[in-house]
Amino acid sequence: MRTIEFQHKGARFIAEDEGRGRAVIFLHGFLENRRMWKDLLPKLPRNIRKITLDLPGHGDSENLAYVHSMEEMAEVVMSLMKRLFIRKAVICGHSMGGYVAMAFAEKYPDNLKGLVLMNSNSRADSEERKINRGRAIQLVKQNPKSYIRNAIPLLFSEESRHRLKAEVNWARDEGLRTSVQGVVAALEGMKLRPDREAILEFAPYPILLIASKKDSVLPFEMLQEQMEHRAVKPLILEEGHMSHLEEPESLVQGLKQFLYDL
Repeated sequence: MRTIEFQHKGARFIAEDEGRGRAVIFLHGFLENRRMWKDLLPKLPRNIRKITLDLPGHGDSENLAYVHSMEEMAEVVMSLMKRLFIRKAVICGHSMGGYVAMAFAEKYPDNLKGLVLMNSNSRADSEERKINRGRAIQLVKQNPKSYIRNAIPLLFSEESRHRLKAEVNWARDEGLRTSVQGVVAALEGMKLRPDREAILEFAPYPILLIASKKDSVLPFEMLQEQMEHRAVKPLILEEGHMSHLEEPESLVQGLKQFLYDL
């Protein structure tokens, strides 16, 4: 695994690159960073090139602005691809990383080989969701550590919170590494993102949509509706939003099959 440092619009970004073969870029979610993939990647096939990236304001990457739109984050992904001389890649995004992947799909359709939306969603925020994000921004500004400590455990199913205490604590510690500006900028960007559900119907490449039945962030019924689109291959899991920690074996098997079928 080699560490990659590159610049985008004057900000420094950090990625990691390992292996040879078809390029797969893994994008973390909100309050996560590239380390979320550390236990998952060694279980994936050796004949793929595994690339992880810290998105703006997360992990070791710097901030770009007060608002990190999904489109601007997608531009960072493209900058990384150019830095690594990659023309086409599969992009796998968890939660917010999936929103970034969808923005990339809209902006750079010719540079995609496939798409994985892992506990993520193609639709825009509802009005209620936008209001809740605004409230979250105020909480972060008042006490960012308290917000993160309270938010992370709720991403797991109730059963997983008791069964996976070490994993919950690890995810919370990683979340606390996120800069305050990065947290606010991501919340603002997610709130503004448009609906991109049409991509699920008309994409010329396959899309793996991973949904968990006990996901407290994204209603399972809503994701089921999105699974009906032509380009979508569904993978249904049982637990919560953090499928890489809650159901890693089932997730790995689904990813392996998807990558094998490409």
